[in-house]
Amino acid sequence: MIYELRSYTAMPGKLPALLSRFTAVTTRFWAKHGIRQLGSWTVEIGNSNRRLYYILAWESLAEREARWEAFTADPEWIAERSAGDQNGPLIDTIENTFLKPTGFSPLT
Repeated sequence: MIYELRSYTAMPGKLPALLSRFTAVTTRFWAKHGIRQLGSWTVEIGNSNRRLYYILAWESLAEREARWEAFTADPEWIAERSAGDQNGPLIDTIENTFLKPTGFSPLT
């Protein structure tokens, strides 16, 4: 199993809109394309109150590539994402990391 940690820094003042898009749109398309989310978080206490973190689980990098490509190329997703960005982009930066559980992790 491979875990993908993604971090989105929202544009100033746009985190509520980004969270709304994830709630109403993004997770629906993930389900459509078989993308498994382990969890999502915002910052309670820390450096940035503009960040959204989430972890996706993949059987392999090949599965990730196929499912993510299908998701990002989905015409309905592209239209929904574009509609959400009509008043300017919601996301400033995206960071992406692939994680491998350690031998002492309960996920192994």
